[in-house]
Amino acid sequence: MISFQPTDEQQMMADTLRDFARSRLQPAAHSADEQRRLDADTLATADEFAVVAANIPEEYGGFGDGYSALTGVLIAEALAEGDLSAALHLLAPAGVAAALIAAGSEAQKIAWLSRFANEGYFASSALIEPQWNYDPLALQTVARREGDEYVISGTKSLVIMPQQDVEEHDLLLFAHDEAAGMTQAFIVDTAREGVTIGTRERGMGLRALDYRRITFNEVRLPIGAKLGEAAGCDVQRLLNHARVGAAAMATGVARASYEFAQSYAKEREAFGKPVAQFQSIAFMLAEMRIAVESMRLLTWEAAWQLDQGQEATQSAVIAKQYADEYALQVADRAVQVLGGHGYIRNYLVERGLRDARAFAVLQGIGAI
Repeated sequence: MISFQPTDEQQMMADTLRDFARSRLQPAAHSADEQRRLDADTLATADEFAVVAANIPEEYGGFGDGYSALTGVLIAEALAEGDLSAALHLLAPAGVAAALIAAGSEAQKIAWLSRFANEGYFASSALIEPQWNYDPLALQTVARREGDEYVISGTKSLVIMPQQDVEEHDLLLFAHDEAAGMTQAFIVDTAREGVTIGTRERGMGLRALDYRRITFNEVRLPIGAKLGEAAGCDVQRLLNHARVGAAAMATGVARASYEFAQSYAKEREAFGKPVAQFQSIAFMLAEMRIAVESMRLLTWEAAWQLDQGQEATQSAVIAKQYADEYALQVADRAVQVLGGHGYIRNYLVERGLRDARAFAVLQGIGAI
């Protein structure tokens, strides 16, 4: 049986982060978007919530009981409701930590998980490749075995970077393991010889987020850098966790756009009454609300299946594909509700539309 009632701890965490997102992230988002840089003080305050450490068991340096996909989607939705760029930056290390908890060997958990509590540490994933035919299960980045080492060659794009200098930045790099004949994940320090970090990329949305293309030229890794070591990892399961996380953030962006449009429509008057009372606007707002609730329930179902150890690929893909499409539709209709004001950069819905467009490309071409 699926329970749609979060625990008291989950609800408290979601409510606290949603309050923070609305009071701090959302007001700072426009300035961050214009300046192409997240506010350092806001990020420092967000770090105090320790969303990464909260999902790491105590024996590995955290203070939680272990990673929960459902807890993760509640956190992701709450933060994305404030600012998607900030949410992606703050949760990038959480995605790597979750992979280590789910698939890392005992030695890897001991070696790496405690680092997430350090201020000078940052981690992010390197999955997407800059090819039109990118496929996470048939990557062109290659890992070949040479003795007691793996040698990595290839190029990754949309890799999230730390905003300030850090002592250490590790990547969870996905590559085609020639020996295993399938995609596997590797832990790579960006300071290793052969790692070249490109200039910051500029996109339609996510303007405050620093993401770059990284090239790996014969990068040598110890054999223990392969996630799960000799056993490897279930990459499809890791992808499913990423899918539900992205769907949750899409839900947060859609919810913020919908609530802003709803509030505006109740206050803005035309022909002597609020525009929300006009049937066309009322119907549009109702359809937006239905879409947001549907996105959330599909995402929760997939996250619940992951937490139960069930096969969740179909549910995760459905949640992600639905969220990709309807986050964009809700954001577009929010702009329409505001009319000309929706096209002005000062309004949340304008940025929401640009950011919502990113979901369909965050893990490749969604239409194929």
